[in-house]
Amino acid sequence: MSDETLLYTNPQSRGRIARWMLEETGAPYRTEWVEYGLAMQSETFRAQNPMAKVPVLVHAGQTVTECAAICLHLADAFPEAGLAPPPGQRGAYFRWIAFGAGPLEAAVTNRALGVEVPEERRGFVGYGDFDRVIRTLEAAVTASPYLAGERFSAADVYTGSQIGWGLRFGTLPDSPALRRYWERIADRPARARAEAIDDARMKEQSA
Repeated sequence: MSDETLLYTNPQSRGRIARWMLEETGAPYRTEWVEYGLAMQSETFRAQNPMAKVPVLVHAGQTVTECAAICLHLADAFPEAGLAPPPGQRGAYFRWIAFGAGPLEAAVTNRALGVEVPEERRGFVGYGDFDRVIRTLEAAVTASPYLAGERFSAADVYTGSQIGWGLRFGTLPDSPALRRYWERIADRPARARAEAIDDARMKEQSA
């Protein structure tokens, strides 16, 4: 079993979240760039992820897909980085990672696609309605400095990234609460390193 940590990713993907998380751990890793199209649909890559999408993390002989799972896995794999609260104090930590992966992403995606859930059918979707999701998120980011409490954690990497993208691309309202929260986490050195790597790859592709 190889001890190498490998990230399959594309700079125009949610792989940016996984890279930020890897940079926060401080652990060495290698990047395998995967292009959209035939490369992602290839039998070789689909052996890593049958969903034919990035990111994919290979670590300690395990293959992990889905950004939320990658962030949770890395936080536990590298406890010295302090990216997860102590066991027994992880209620908010798990809650807001799951909120990002479930209600937040579903609500934003449906809004972007023009899908409006009729009021009488809102009980069938996990988020109810978009405005409710935003109110809930704003309350979370004002209740404490970070989503899991007083310390930055993987919840801020994962759900915080979605807030940053939402503010940048206009899929979330640019409210004072969300903007203040994003400004608290956006300038972390690990994120700057991660962004520089992916941005450099994009420049190579466009050259």
